[in-house]
Amino acid sequence: MDIFKGETMLKVQQLRDQFDNLEKHTQWGIDFVEKYTKFVKERSEIELNYARQIRNLSKKYQPKKKDEDENKYTWCRSFHSTLNEMNDYAGQHEVIAENMTSQIIADLTRYTQELKSERKAYFHDGRKAQQQIESSWKQLEACKRKFERECKEADRAQQYFEKLDADINVTKADVEKARQQAQMRHQMATDSKNEYSSYLQRFNQEQNEHYYTIIPSVFQKIQLMEEKRIERIGESLKTYAEVDRQILPIIGKCLDGMTQSAESIEPKTDSSQVIESYKSGFEPPGDVEFEDYGQAMKRTVSETSLTNSRSDSKVDRSSKGKTKTLWPFKKNKLSLNAHVRNLIEGSTPEDFSHLPPEQRRKKLQAKIDDINKDIQKEMDQRDALTKMKEVYVKNPQMGDPNSVDPRLAEIANNIDKLQMEAQKFEGWLAEVEGRMPVKSDPPKRTSVLFETQNSTPPTNNNCAQDRESSPDGSYTEEQSSEVQNKVQPEPPEFDEFDDADEDMLPTIGTCKAIYPFEGHNEGTIAVTEGELLYVIEEDKGDGWTRVRRNEEEEGYVPTSYVEVFLDSSAKGAITYI
Repeated sequence: MDIFKGETMLKVQQLRDQFDNLEKHTQWGIDFVEKYTKFVKERSEIELNYARQIRNLSKKYQPKKKDEDENKYTWCRSFHSTLNEMNDYAGQHEVIAENMTSQIIADLTRYTQELKSERKAYFHDGRKAQQQIESSWKQLEACKRKFERECKEADRAQQYFEKLDADINVTKADVEKARQQAQMRHQMATDSKNEYSSYLQRFNQEQNEHYYTIIPSVFQKIQLMEEKRIERIGESLKTYAEVDRQILPIIGKCLDGMTQSAESIEPKTDSSQVIESYKSGFEPPGDVEFEDYGQAMKRTVSETSLTNSRSDSKVDRSSKGKTKTLWPFKKNKLSLNAHVRNLIEGSTPEDFSHLPPEQRRKKLQAKIDDINKDIQKEMDQRDALTKMKEVYVKNPQMGDPNSVDPRLAEIANNIDKLQMEAQKFEGWLAEVEGRMPVKSDPPKRTSVLFETQNSTPPTNNNCAQDRESSPDGSYTEEQSSEVQNKVQPEPPEFDEFDDADEDMLPTIGTCKAIYPFEGHNEGTIAVTEGELLYVIEEDKGDGWTRVRRNEEEEGYVPTSYVEVFLDSSAKGAITYI
């Protein structure tokens, strides 16, 4: 240790005349520490911004509540899992920023302030020692100049005395005076010499102490300070790497989670889920039965045949062309208007009647399950409050039993409401399950005309005047609706257009589609922008116009989606509801 100190002192002594350069170098070292601290701070800000952007990206693509169906598919769940892992990934970058701030930036900022104070103290001591040696040097120079001046004065006084002493014309008193003056000057020169010699000896001692003791000691402290600064920078660089290394295992787990979620994708399961989600529950139509129209030819002319003449003429007209498109959902005008209103408002019917039977059954079952869960929660709360009330009854000091009664009454009311709602949905569910066709008994496709001729008595054509037409082409009999509901509590939801009661409507004009319309709903027809169609029924105030593309396809389109051109002969004959 002593040898090391001796070597260090010897090296420091080599810089005893480089005080200013050392001052510049140490200041550059402090500037470097501040620059490195700024670098780490900017890196920390980058990590925070990156983490913030990753979190915003993950949040942006998170599924919305209205997209809950996405969770049914494995590829959607895999993507959602990846988003969650990205959120954790962003959190690790926030950890990097926090660790760099606490372990590097804060430490180096505090150390820089200490380093500046320590450097200032050391160089203050060095400057003080330099000023002191410079002051001693100035005093030595003053003593030297005084000694030189006194010696010159003594020489001049001695020369003057010798000159007067050699001159015979000078009085003895003048010679004596000159001699005394020369002796005084010699004495002053001797005193100056002694003073100069003494101060020179003292200066040499101070100079030796300055360059071999004071300055080396200051420089050694500066050297230790500089070595400590360099060591601290090395530790900070090591910490900088360790901060990144510490989060690598967690980031690896995040990446492993992404990989596992990607490997969990099951294409067959997803395709089966699609089938399960969108199957309607409809059975394929059965074979078309033979309709024997020859029986009408064997009839004799009678009142019955006259009554059915209109129906026979319809059969002939309908048999000339191809079969018209069937609309499975028969609704009256009121239900169609309600459906249109739901579409405009973005809502769905409470009983999910807009869905096919199978999907409607699933929705109703899920709704019933949710209501049952709510009922169970309320019942659990009721049981807990009941037990609390019993405890209060047994121990009145713990609380007032009557304070629980309002809450119990509220819960009982909630349970009653939920049970009524559950019964309502269970009724709809029973209705759906009762109407769903059985696979072992496929339905037969027969026209309404044939069924009317063979199973129902003929009716007077004048009855059509008592019916109210509906937008989807069907009719409702308001006067006998209550009787029909009693006789047939569950009317069939699927039926064809009643061709026996209605001729193919004539065209009353044309229209041009100004917007595309997909026509997914029952009773509607899809159109493309710019398509020309025939108008067969004008808007009756419900916002829908009935159009025909050809003899096979016709349906309703929103009136605001088309530009209607009515024939001049039809304009006066149209009446509005």
